[in-house]
Amino acid sequence: MATMATALLILLLVAPAVYAVEYTVGDTSGWTQGFDYTGWVSGKTFKVGDVLVFNYGGLHKVDRVSESDYNNCVSSNALESHDDGNTRINLKAPGTQYFICPSAGHCPGGMKLAVTVVAASPSGTNTPSGSPPSTPATTGTPPSTTSSPANGAACFFCSLYYNAMAVLISFLVVAVMG
Repeated sequence: MATMATALLILLLVAPAVYAVEYTVGDTSGWTQGFDYTGWVSGKTFKVGDVLVFNYGGLHKVDRVSESDYNNCVSSNALESHDDGNTRINLKAPGTQYFICPSAGHCPGGMKLAVTVVAASPSGTNTPSGSPPSTPATTGTPPSTTSSPANGAACFFCSLYYNAMAVLISFLVVAVMG
């Protein structure tokens, strides 16, 4: 019994954890007017657990809105509003997320972003199951991969991994001691 528990512990320790990808919206341009966010999204696959980072100055904000409010550039019904200049949005569920800048004239001028999020795959790859790998955009910088598992509720598989390790270690201690 202890041998099996030890083998499972070793397997869990060497199994790779799921890592999130952190995307800086607009790359080095950030969240600003005059940038093509539709083009920026093209070729990227956003997964549950990934993080969007919005970098912007005092004239801008980030509102997460419904599809209708995105299409009509309406911010009065915002689902979330951010104005800290360095907003991190954890992509927590599959589906399309919509973001606009609520400052007057900015959204109608193109300062809006629609991101389609797919379910994270347990293998940790960044390609949806059954789809060919996406081709990276030819402009801008590639997303940076975080060097540690995504934190908080954004990384469901990371939580499962660490909880399974804790249970297994407890089981191993009881098996060895008892």
